[in-house]
Amino acid sequence: MAVLLASFYFFYFAIVAVHIIFLPKVLSEIGYLPSEIGIIFASAPLVRFLVPFLFLKGLKLNHDIFVKALIILALSALAFYPSLEYFYPLLISNILLGIGMSLILPYIEVIALKNIGKEGYGKIRLYGSLGFILVALVLVKFLSSPYVAINYLIVMVFFTTLFAYIIAQNEQKTSTEPIITQSTFSLSTHWSLWLALLLMQMSFGPFYNFFTIYETAHGISLDMTIYLWSFGVVVEIVMLYFQGPLLKKNLLLVMQIVTLITVARWLLLYLYPEHLMLLFFSQSLHAFSFALFHSASIAYLFSLYSEQKLAQQFYFGITYGLGGFLGAITSGYIYQYLPNYLFLSAAFTAFMAFIFFSVDKKRVSLKN
Repeated sequence: MAVLLASFYFFYFAIVAVHIIFLPKVLSEIGYLPSEIGIIFASAPLVRFLVPFLFLKGLKLNHDIFVKALIILALSALAFYPSLEYFYPLLISNILLGIGMSLILPYIEVIALKNIGKEGYGKIRLYGSLGFILVALVLVKFLSSPYVAINYLIVMVFFTTLFAYIIAQNEQKTSTEPIITQSTFSLSTHWSLWLALLLMQMSFGPFYNFFTIYETAHGISLDMTIYLWSFGVVVEIVMLYFQGPLLKKNLLLVMQIVTLITVARWLLLYLYPEHLMLLFFSQSLHAFSFALFHSASIAYLFSLYSEQKLAQQFYFGITYGLGGFLGAITSGYIYQYLPNYLFLSAAFTAFMAFIFFSVDKKRVSLKN
């Protein structure tokens, strides 16, 4: 099972790399307006946020729904070919891609945590980071036409669906799922936790959307900025491999500490955007603010909720969906009107996440 899961993560995050690194460039070269590109790429995180709400009234992310999601994912990737040069068909294809991806990852995450445990999760999940960076490095050398990127997308989707289907079939043989007619899942029970998770991901908006622009505007070369990005992925992989012992600790406390580390990371980018050594140091903190935080979050929710697949769906929907969407929108306006304060705003947002993690920790302590 470990080999199958590692293969799934490799190809799934290779899809992500093609989608977020190269497709915007492809659409720009074809002639799409920036506003049209923005709408197309805002649709996927919004879908990721909205889809979990369909599962609150009895609908369950079971094997049958999972297989249908794989079919949707495969067909949506194929649909990129005829729809690439037409806005509304492409928008629909991208929305369907978002639906497929938003359903299959939570399902596989629960299987991974059940089979390899939270301590071993990172050593499998790191293959996703490898897939992301390797495809990015390879595709940049062969992107001679827009349809090359689409070819890569389709191939990555094919292998993702293949390994996901095999994993699901193996899991289906060894486990039975309880029948739930009415969902008891509630966001309000731990509202402060969910708000903290949302704010933490929102704080990444300036980084994911404007780090390259921000640093090159402060005199850092594009090549060096790419090295900074790559270094962040490398330390992420190292953390994923060695984080097991840290996930045996109090997970909510780990999330709090990592959030404070993230505040410091964004403050370094605000105060020293031209200091290369400090930039590399700030990128080294990606090991904590992304890798460790992600693993601690999904492990904590896995233990907190009995409806584990639904909890994972909402985690990805609220953080990478709504958080990614709001982070991109707000950072865009901040960079347009107050560019020097971009990462100060990120630090403030992360600090607010720390406050709400503390609120949830206090509420949990009082209950106990």
